[in-house]
Amino acid sequence: MYDIETRKQALALVARGHSLNSVSKQTGISRAALQAWRTRLEPLATIGGQSRPCPRCRPAPGAPQDTAAYAYLLGLYLGDGCISDHPRGGHHLRIACADAWPGLIEACREAMLAVRPEGSVCILKKQGCVAVTSYGRHWKCLFPQHGPGKKHERRIVLEPWQQEIVDAHPWDFIRGLIHSDGCRIINWTTRLVGGERKRYEYSRYFFTNKSDDIRKLFSDALTHVGVEWKTLARGSDPLHISVARKASVALMDAHVGPKY
Repeated sequence: MYDIETRKQALALVARGHSLNSVSKQTGISRAALQAWRTRLEPLATIGGQSRPCPRCRPAPGAPQDTAAYAYLLGLYLGDGCISDHPRGGHHLRIACADAWPGLIEACREAMLAVRPEGSVCILKKQGCVAVTSYGRHWKCLFPQHGPGKKHERRIVLEPWQQEIVDAHPWDFIRGLIHSDGCRIINWTTRLVGGERKRYEYSRYFFTNKSDDIRKLFSDALTHVGVEWKTLARGSDPLHISVARKASVALMDAHVGPKY
């Protein structure tokens, strides 16, 4: 048997990208044990003690302590997140992140730990992406938008306490949504100048989501911070929100920036 601190230290090495073999050599813990801890996501914080109470389950429900981290994590969850039940009780919060953006993966991991610092986070590798995953008994309390089926097939509405957090930290929320279902790209066009055709490049941001509700949450947050946007349709479906005006792109660059 290994104590909780030993398990946390070993899983922290795995979460930072060390292979199971290298962690096993460093710690003396068998690879099988490391694999079991990582895949079963045992709630380490509750072994031998009580976890921190859920802010939503108190007699007077409140908000998470780090509301900026929560706003960012909420954006990630609405874009690429899901919550599933654990066989032994509790829930898994999973955020899918592309391998191409290691900075995003680390930011997601840090946000999960900031929102529930008594928990643990595992990075589960999949083909072309990772699932940043955390076990907890209160993720459904913190993300009441969970439910069966796909998000765009059900109503997505923020609770009043969530809207207060988004209003207080709109840029964190916007950044989470861009990091999940958005991007910053370089467009180009050509113009005739003095009889010579010249190429011009300009930056723009896109956000794409099938849910009308989630797109409205994003566009409302943009309006709140003074970013001009417009809707672009693919066929008859208005799935895309574009930010292309120079001043608005500059605002987005200052507070969001490209994925990394």
